[in-house]
Amino acid sequence: MSVLLEVKNLKKYFKTGKEWLHAVDGIDFTLDKGKTLGVVGESGCGKTTLGRVILNLIEPTDGQVIFEGNDWTNPKKSELSQMREQMQIIFQDPYASLNPRMSVSEIIMEPLIFQAKLSKEEIRKETIKLMDTVGLALRFGNAYPHELDGGRRQRIGVARALALNPKFIVCDEPVSALDVSIQAQIINLLLDLQEEFGLAYMFVTHDLSVVNYISDDIMVMYLGQMVEKAPAEELFDKPMHPYTQALLSAIPVPDIHNKKKRIIMQGEITSPINPKPGCRFMDRCQYALPECSQPQVLEEPALNHFVACCRSNNIN
Repeated sequence: MSVLLEVKNLKKYFKTGKEWLHAVDGIDFTLDKGKTLGVVGESGCGKTTLGRVILNLIEPTDGQVIFEGNDWTNPKKSELSQMREQMQIIFQDPYASLNPRMSVSEIIMEPLIFQAKLSKEEIRKETIKLMDTVGLALRFGNAYPHELDGGRRQRIGVARALALNPKFIVCDEPVSALDVSIQAQIINLLLDLQEEFGLAYMFVTHDLSVVNYISDDIMVMYLGQMVEKAPAEELFDKPMHPYTQALLSAIPVPDIHNKKKRIIMQGEITSPINPKPGCRFMDRCQYALPECSQPQVLEEPALNHFVACCRSNNIN
């Protein structure tokens, strides 16, 4: 597999008065063509911000975004158009992300019109093709977003993301606002599209069951930092970081006779505003030691399994 996307020491800080909020703080990873990286963590950990910084929807504070060998961290105007063709996003809310004054076909056509490479007839044909690809009946072409259910609205978002034939798509919690049955349809659609077009996904979610089903690798974030990254099966079978273990212990088990032991996190959440050096999970960790106050470095105790914890090899 060849590397499609490489993220190096990516940071995004937001000014809050005289201090800085560390939303994304030193993220490193690579993503191969046709693969899915799941990104999980509780609300406010920086998952969505990370995706938007990679796409340059938000300017990074530091670090690099390298796509197919090209540094697109701070692209020029001439490069930004090319970047938008190659890297797209599916937003979380399938209603708020669509223009309520545009019909379904107009929404899907819009990126094709801005690209200005096709004739009107070619754009019309491509729009019909995209609607068919994502499972939207042609009779909805003149409908407006408020007339459709959540699943169909999200299919519009998927079609719009596909319009320019991208190679990489950030899926920002694309099923969290949908009913469970509709979630399965959208997830299966994304998997079918990935197989058909060779797409690479960064799948942002807080639903661990979903991320396990769709991901090749999973990255766990806590307060802007990566605390663990591993192949999906490995992460679920042998989680090493205490935060990952606590997250996985919260997954419901559909068996009243085999209750899972929950890990209840205690203590206060560390402030993301000018945080102190060291493990940001330390104040909530049952295994905390004095050395946890020192900066934690990502290590590879098992093949392709990275963890930032000084006790990772000793925690069962």
